[in-house]
Amino acid sequence: TLGITLAELPREVAGIDQVEWLIINDGSSDRTVEVARRWGVDHIVSFEHNRGLAAGFMAGIEACLKAGADIIVNTDADNQYCAADIPKLVDPILNGDAEMVIGERPIHSIPHFSPTKKILQGFGSWVVRLASNTQIPDAPSGFRAISRHAAIQLNVFNEYTYTLETIIQAGQKGMAITSVPIRTNGDLRPSRLVKSIPIYIQRSVLTIVRIFMVYRPLRFFTLVGGVPLGMGVGLCFRWVILYWIDDPTRVRAPSLILAAILILIGVQLWILGLVADVLAVNRKMLEDIQLRLRRADIEGK
Repeated sequence: TLGITLAELPREVAGIDQVEWLIINDGSSDRTVEVARRWGVDHIVSFEHNRGLAAGFMAGIEACLKAGADIIVNTDADNQYCAADIPKLVDPILNGDAEMVIGERPIHSIPHFSPTKKILQGFGSWVVRLASNTQIPDAPSGFRAISRHAAIQLNVFNEYTYTLETIIQAGQKGMAITSVPIRTNGDLRPSRLVKSIPIYIQRSVLTIVRIFMVYRPLRFFTLVGGVPLGMGVGLCFRWVILYWIDDPTRVRAPSLILAAILILIGVQLWILGLVADVLAVNRKMLEDIQLRLRRADIEGK
């Protein structure tokens, strides 16, 4: 499908002086490099073995920055996104209205998306809006434009996908981020990211949980810890009520022991949330140091 995708990509975009193509060969054995060279791709980044979508995205970002790109447009090699909409993606950046622009797909009208996938896409977008304080309706969309200033600040810790995490980072770093409606093409091949619905659900849930743990630790552990704490307090109230209305000579030790254990677990989770929140400050300091080093490396200073 790479040849079909490259055939649709523009070599000229209004407001852009020069358009260059870059592809990531993620340890592929399907003649990716050969096809790319035949189509005149300007830059090729190759891995010896498959490293996953997120690693490929970050390698592409680094290569684009070192090549001097002012705006980076990311799309998929399966041609699912309509390349004719690339000007719509870059316009907000050219006009100074945004630093990151996400292509909003018509999710509910895409025929090859299963109902489960549509629900998970919507849920993932809702989680990202909650964690990032942004209003992006299609967070899992990989069709996006990123300014140089925004790209140099991005980090991806998740090994499965980059789409959700980069939006959260943009929101937390105060970047101007928006979305534009885009069109999609027909399904050319089964998704390599979604090998099966159960695996997709499992990875999506783990990704969302990890996002909250990393970027909203205090809120996450407060909510999680509130469950056993609430159950423990409820058991204590139950014991008090039964003590007054039932036989007061009955100790009901198992209920008290269970209540104590649940309350202890809840308090420990809350303390863990406080510690993680303090560590988040340290992470931000390390990100600032990394940003300075990355700028020095890319700009050769």
